[in-house]
Amino acid sequence: MHPAIEVQGATQVYPNGTQALLPVSLSVAEGEFVTLLGPSGCGKSTLLRMMAGLLLPTEGGIVVQGQRLSFVFQEATLMPWASVQANVRLPLDLAHVPRPHAEGRVARALALVGLQSAAGQRPRELSGGMQMRVSIARGLVTEPRILLMDEPFGALDEITRQGLDDELLKLWQAQGLTVVFVTHSISEAVYLSQRVVVMAAHPGRIVDEISIGAPYPRGDDWRASSAFHTLERHLRQCLKNAMKATT
Repeated sequence: MHPAIEVQGATQVYPNGTQALLPVSLSVAEGEFVTLLGPSGCGKSTLLRMMAGLLLPTEGGIVVQGQRLSFVFQEATLMPWASVQANVRLPLDLAHVPRPHAEGRVARALALVGLQSAAGQRPRELSGGMQMRVSIARGLVTEPRILLMDEPFGALDEITRQGLDDELLKLWQAQGLTVVFVTHSISEAVYLSQRVVVMAAHPGRIVDEISIGAPYPRGDDWRASSAFHTLERHLRQCLKNAMKATT
């Protein structure tokens, strides 16, 4: 597979001199689902923002292979006064896409997340899980090939979170997306990923990579399997080692 994203010795030093990331090198293949996992302050979100071009590396480089990408933030960040349809249409409005063409793309994006019937509602009328699905639809409306997601389900209850994990996997496979996903949850990382990249903090760096070889589709049987729990234990130990690591 060709790489969709290549991080080439990228570092991040803040203006106050704090080194947020030591040199990081990482290749993400087209169509791959990669999760960044690590303790708070390890630079997961910083690395993701550099991949998105929202933050420039201090040194090194990041190459995105000519593909459209979208970024889904930790919070839904919806406009409270606007309808679901208008919230999803926002990136197209900012890009001056003609309204008739934009409306068709909004309808398709809402259908992908199962929210066609909510197009006219306001965010306050929706549950937290539905608001996050609107945020994902807004990310999909630009028809990206790469989806970068920064702990999008972290504030949701476990049942809602698991349901959105399942929906995300269906979208990833149906759309042939490349996904880089940030989470603090070991079980979520095991459930979703083809590969988990473990990071350590102070300063942030990659310390391990774990391949998750389970086939898709995944479901409750996978969550209950001994293989799943073995991988959870292994990742938990990797995280413990990461939290003890010093440079």
